[in-house]
Amino acid sequence: MPRSVNAVASRARRKRILKQAKGFYGKRKNVYTVAKNIVEKGMTYSYVGRKLKKREYRQLWIARINAAVREEGMTYSQFIDRLNKKGIELNRKVLADIAMNEPESFKALINSVK
Repeated sequence: MPRSVNAVASRARRKRILKQAKGFYGKRKNVYTVAKNIVEKGMTYSYVGRKLKKREYRQLWIARINAAVREEGMTYSQFIDRLNKKGIELNRKVLADIAMNEPESFKALINSVK
């Protein structure tokens, strides 16, 4: 009895990996065994990258808020503490956006917590 191999499925599997490796340099894009390892590593990096992205954006927002608040003679930690005591619940993303795009309304916010 002849040996039966599922060529359709194995070709699809290889094709899927090589499609993901599109744009890579050298053998990484067209040699299956190399591409498989690189794609797997790339998936790991993309997972970690999604976590780092959140961390980096929060850092950026805090830096922007701190810069805007220091112009008014207050520190970031004092500002956040006073916001919490007043019960103003604005997240750092919104605060950073206001500080950059609407400096007058941000100054009014600072004066309201002083």
